[in-house]
Order: sequence, then structure tokens, then C-alpha cells
Amino acid sequence: MFFVLRDRTYRHLFTAQVIALTGTGLATVALGLLAYDIAGADAGSVLGTALAIKMVAYVVIAPAVSAVAGRLPRRVLMAGSDLVRAAVAVALPFVDQVWQVYVLIFLLQAASAAFTPTFQAVVPDVLPAERDYTQALSLSRLAYDLESLFSPALAAALLSVVTYNWLFLGTVAGFLGSAALVVSAVLPKPRAADGPGAGSGRPKATAGARLFLATPRLRALLALDLAVAAASATVTVDSVVYVRHVLGRGPADVSLALGAYGGGSMAVALMLPRVLEKLSDRTVMLRGALVLTLAFAGLGAVTAGGGAWRWPALLAVWAVFGGACSMVLTPTGRLIRRSAPPEGLAAAFAAQFSLSHSCWLLTYPLAGWLGAAAGLAPAVAALGAIALAAALTAARLWPAREPAATEHEHTGLHPGHPHLAGAVRVGDTWRHSHSHSRVGDVLHAGR
Repeated sequence: MFFVLRDRTYRHLFTAQVIALTGTGLATVALGLLAYDIAGADAGSVLGTALAIKMVAYVVIAPAVSAVAGRLPRRVLMAGSDLVRAAVAVALPFVDQVWQVYVLIFLLQAASAAFTPTFQAVVPDVLPAERDYTQALSLSRLAYDLESLFSPALAAALLSVVTYNWLFLGTVAGFLGSAALVVSAVLPKPRAADGPGAGSGRPKATAGARLFLATPRLRALLALDLAVAAASATVTVDSVVYVRHVLGRGPADVSLALGAYGGGSMAVALMLPRVLEKLSDRTVMLRGALVLTLAFAGLGAVTAGGGAWRWPALLAVWAVFGGACSMVLTPTGRLIRRSAPPEGLAAAFAAQFSLSHSCWLLTYPLAGWLGAAAGLAPAVAALGAIALAAALTAARLWPAREPAATEHEHTGLHPGHPHLAGAVRVGDTWRHSHSHSRVGDVLHAGR
């Protein structure tokens, strides 16, 4: 898996992602302490609102940025986003009003909504080979999981010698380091935007969303995103409730529970490159969604039961949640890459970023508000039902068997594009045959 780090450009981009994530993790810890200083007992409400603002920024900003991204050099866009995030982190220690927190959080997350989809669209251009790209996706998943484990531990160590305001300086350093690494990387030129998503204004801003709605397997991906959102919202929002209130354990065990989720995700991410050489994306992702529904059933038993067995059972359920989410999320980039032409990748990743976070915008409040108002059992039942319905919908939308193969030609795709595996060059075109399960996507419009 780590072989792809020999590529200098990808190594710089991956390192930029890792240190930016570490800085973000430090900011998350510091923000919680800042909210408590400002709002006291209402800190939970402040953080909940800040989380909602984060999701709104992701849903709204990413498509808007994709509409103008083609006019800006990608290094400039990513490095500029890092500089904006660093400036916000510098300002956070000086706020003393709740509304100031909300404004700065929106700016911070708006910059992240510009950076992340652009980063995701650059990687397949840097690593055009399917095997290398799959390994890069697994490394990216590992980076997110390590951040969830490493950043809180680093924050705890730092807080033993400094106040929480100094953590924001770590965040600034992370974003500045990320910007420097992005600038130092030599990025391949993006494809000319003469395909879907070309033009300007509203049509371009919605090009990625229209691609998702037109392509059966991407519609299935949206359903799978909803299943993942139901599980991850349960872990993020309700871990502290299960550990502290239901099981009566200490604060340190909250970190242990979250670590079980991250550990499960990491273990699966490490195995997936080899698994995906033998099994299709559809098989792996739908099985992951099925495992999520089974994990909800296990969580229901933990919620309703009693006895000391519930603590190790909760850790096991959280680890299964993490592994199943990784099964769904890791192959996502491969799926999008195969469904969009090179010039449409930025719009497609922006749409995925925006639409997937709209799922979290639904499940985060549901996990928190329903759990508080009606209890954990109804919340688990509701979110489990959402995950099951989403998994069944995805299986229905994503055909299991391919129709009969049809020969056709493509123009405008670069030789390393994954869709051209096995294709024959004929003049200026590429000729191959495959089933038309792809009918309706932008690679096969009119065929």
C-alpha cells in the first residue's frame, strides 16, 4: 500500500493531508474547551450549532466552488484554502462571543469545502493506474482514522503543559505546512472543461449533482452514504451517552470507545486493496451496508440489556461500525472516477462531498435530539431503520448483473483512464465493449 508514496507529488499531497488533519483534530479539542469557557453549561448547544453550520457550509459551498474551480490553478485553490483556515485558527483564541465562533467556524469549513473536493479530484490525475489509486484511497482512509486517534492523544499531552489556546497554534502550523507542501508539488494539468460541467453559473455548479442523478451506481452511492451517516452519527453523538450515562464509566473510556471505531475502520482499510483485486466495488460496498444494519441490531441489544458484558459488546459494535463504514467509503473514489470523464472529476467529487454531508445534516440532529427526547432505544431503532432502508435501496439501484456487452468508441479520454482498460486505439478514438450498466452516465451519453 505504501508503495504509492514513492511518487513525489502524491507523497507531498498525502503529507499535506495528514498534517492538516492533525491540526484540525487539535482545533476540535480546543474548540470544545473554548465553547465551555464562553457558554458554560450551554457548551453542548454551541457545539451542536457549530456542527450544523459545518454541514451547511459543506453542502452549500462545495458545488459553488466547483463552478469556478476550473478558472483557478488547483495549487492556488488548495493553498489559498489552507491559508484561509490558518487565518481563522489564528483568530479563534481571541473570540469572546458565541456569534463570533459561528462566523469563524463557517469560514473555516467553507475553506475546507473548497480544499477537500479539489484534493480528491487531483489524486486520480497524479496516480492514473487503478491499482495505485486504490492504494491511495486506502491511505486516505487511514489518515482520517489516525487523526481520530492521534489528535486527541496529542491534545491531551499538550494540555498537560499549556493552556488550550496554544492548541490553535498547532492548527495554524498544520494548515501552513499543508499549504507549503501543496505549493511544492508539481500537479498535472486538469483536462479541459469541454464536457459535462463546462460553461458557467448554475449549470456548472449543479453538473456534479446531475451526474449523480443520471448514473444508477452513483444514485446507489448516495443511498450508501445515508447508511454510513446513520452509523457514524450514532458513534459521534451518542458515544459519550453510552459510556458515561448508560454504562457509568469514566471519561477516558469515551476515548477508548471512539478508538475502537477508528481501529475497526483502519483494519478494514488496510485489507481492502487486496480484497478489491478479487471482489467488485458493488460486492464490497453493499456487504458493508449490510454489516452496518447487523451492527445496529447488536447495538439495540446493548441498549436494552444489562450487565457487565455490555461494555466489551459496545466496543465490538463500535469496531464493526468502523469496519463497515470503511468498506463503503474506501472504494467511493474508484466509483466516481469510473463514472465521470477527466474534465468532470472536480464537479463529481464536489457533488459527492456536498450530497454525502447533507446525509449527516439529517442524521446528526436525529441521533442527538431523538436520543435526548425519547431515549437511546428509539434513536437506535430509527437510525437502524434508515441504514436498512438505505442499504436495500442501494442494492435495488445498483444492478447485480451486467446487460449484454456492446462495442462502442470513446474520444477525449486520456490513455490512463480506468474506463479504457482493455480498449484498443483506433485513430483518435478508443474502441472497446462492455455491458451498458453505465448507460445514463456522462461517459456513455447517447449510447
